[in-house]
Amino acid sequence: MNADARDAVICMRTKNIQEKLEVDDVIAVPGSFVRRDELFIRKGDILISSANSWNLVGKVAQVPELPYRATAGGFIAIVRAKPDEIDPEYLYRWLASDPIQAAVRACGRQTTNISNLSVPRFLDLPIAVPEPLDQKRIASILGKSECLRRKRREVIRLADEFLKAVYIDLFGDPTMNRKGFPKGTIRDLVASADYGTSEKANEESGRFPILRMGNITYQGGWDLTALKYVDLDARTQDKYLARKGDLLFNRTNSKELVGKTAVYELDEPMAIAGYLVRVRMNQRGNPYYVSGYLNSVHGKRTLEARAKSIVGMANINAQEMQDIPILIPPVELQDRYARIVEETRRRVGKFRVFLDELEQLKSALADRYFGDELTSEESVTC
Repeated sequence: MNADARDAVICMRTKNIQEKLEVDDVIAVPGSFVRRDELFIRKGDILISSANSWNLVGKVAQVPELPYRATAGGFIAIVRAKPDEIDPEYLYRWLASDPIQAAVRACGRQTTNISNLSVPRFLDLPIAVPEPLDQKRIASILGKSECLRRKRREVIRLADEFLKAVYIDLFGDPTMNRKGFPKGTIRDLVASADYGTSEKANEESGRFPILRMGNITYQGGWDLTALKYVDLDARTQDKYLARKGDLLFNRTNSKELVGKTAVYELDEPMAIAGYLVRVRMNQRGNPYYVSGYLNSVHGKRTLEARAKSIVGMANINAQEMQDIPILIPPVELQDRYARIVEETRRRVGKFRVFLDELEQLKSALADRYFGDELTSEESVTC
């Protein structure tokens, strides 16, 4: 139904429940579908995902002021505070906190691939109810903390957008080649391409941390928070260690994520797992240029088109990756792009550190205010 129709009511779905209520992609239903007035969502209501995968059931978002009538879809429950007993913002911050999210997930009943929230069990969760002024104070502190985290995440997102724009500015749209660069393949820029080790890794011991496919982020960066370790003998270290300046390529994943690529930037070497390909460039290529292309929209489409599906996973091997067509700009221009990437990542790194500290603060605040609530004797019904 057209959202602009006179009788249209916007219907929120589980995909709209993110860190905040996302309203860029909504659908509309006839107003006659909403049979009771209380099913129209109001400012301050909390939407909770009531049927989803186990890790997403219970996810919540608070409803802001909306310029249209709206309701909730079939896999969403509307949580509405009793304003005389509990502040809606405090209730939302309570529900969104890590300790309570874990408790809400435990209220789910698992079916084949979906967890369904048990509403009676959910409503039986105890919640401590401080004095009204304390509720507002706690909600305000947690709200300011979330605002700071959101701003830092936005800076990081904009930095990624900036680098995409720089890539297009320096090298142009690869589908058009209006700058007239020579055409070739990635192989023309590669000195060597080697697979990682199949040595079994463990979480506690081993000489070298090992990089796996999950350590490469979607934006060509790194997430090194969950490393395992492996031992390599002296004969295999040169073969299986990543060193600063190596390009690492994820050769298997879902079709949308196969080919995630990043440049290794640390001074200390790390081992690489067998699902990664370590690529070293020759004098014609810069790893940041190749990584920028493979992580671009055009590069990802090319990877998806060339990947082979095996048992639900997409695969593209080292030889197939090197056969991908690519423009070959002057290496000086590639190096210029690399310097911009390195400087941008250096600056963004400070924001990532600050974001990590804010995430730790969020957890500490949630534990302080809500960590013991499940054993509290005070409770209300939402």
